[in-house]
Amino acid sequence: MSSRIRLNENDMSFSFSRSGGPGGQNVNKVNTRVTLRFDLPGTTIFNNGEKARIAERLAGRLDKDGWLLVESDRFRSQGMNRNDVVEKLERMLQSALARKKKRIATKVPAGAHARRLDAKKRRSEVKQMRRKASDLS
Repeated sequence: MSSRIRLNENDMSFSFSRSGGPGGQNVNKVNTRVTLRFDLPGTTIFNNGEKARIAERLAGRLDKDGWLLVESDRFRSQGMNRNDVVEKLERMLQSALARKKKRIATKVPAGAHARRLDAKKRRSEVKQMRRKASDLS
């Protein structure tokens, strides 16, 4: 898959509502918050495997029909929030499709192991010194 996802406008629907963000009195009268609904089940830009991976990783953002919901109210203007929500969707899809690197198990270095055991021994000695003489026998 290329580093940039080409989204299809037909797979997206936008709705607008009043924002709680910055904007003064403008907040009370202009619908600047943008909610983007992306038709994940119906899109043709991803194959079934990719759709399943996206659905698994972004399960908390899917509605009951499988549509992906993204909101933005970062800016004071509807147009800027619309651009922001599309960029947000692209970033989310890219990160959901990114394959996670497999962790390679490494051995604990001998020096670190020795230091840990030495620290445990010193701590034990400190606690031994705190005991009363009657407790030692």
